[in-house]
Amino acid sequence: MTETEAFRDVPTTTLADLLGREQVMDIGIRPLWQPVPRVAGPAFTVSCPPGDNLMRHAAIHRAAPGSVVVVESGDLDHAPAGGNVCAVAQRRGVAAFVADGLIRDLGEVRDPAFPVFARGIIPIPGAKKAVRPLNRPVRCGGVRVESGDVVVADEEGVVAVPAARAEEILRTARAKLARESEETLDDREKTHRARIDELLAARGFQG
Repeated sequence: MTETEAFRDVPTTTLADLLGREQVMDIGIRPLWQPVPRVAGPAFTVSCPPGDNLMRHAAIHRAAPGSVVVVESGDLDHAPAGGNVCAVAQRRGVAAFVADGLIRDLGEVRDPAFPVFARGIIPIPGAKKAVRPLNRPVRCGGVRVESGDVVVADEEGVVAVPAARAEEILRTARAKLARESEETLDDREKTHRARIDELLAARGFQG
């Protein structure tokens, strides 16, 4: 298992604890069908202007198997992807789409269980005219994502792990999960009570 694949064993909640708010996409970027599996892969980044989806189509033929295609669009009037695009991407081994925008053909995406995280659904397609470079930094859900960053997405949300910190974050996350797995509910309750009581006392609470 590669380092990137190993992130499939790490919940986004754990990553959020370690990375903080700035690496967690906003609540509008959500799974469009449930239950969605956790996915993790290197980002293949795409920028599409409002109303156009040409580079999204170009990306699916260029993204390596296992990649998560991350799209900056911000367009809430057109869908830069639909059933056919997702079907081809899935056949080529793309792990998931994460889009700051919309999709269409939800049934055609849900039935083969292709993971899509986006702002919603609309039946209107975009045009195919605008050419932009691929694999440049983008903003998706308020997070800057660079090509090769590790994108982890599950039912809790989407987190972008900077490539330069991936090894460190994976190691720390594994250690955190291992510690937590050894704790009983009694241990957690005791630790939680002590921490909350300490915080209350420090703020002058009595009761």
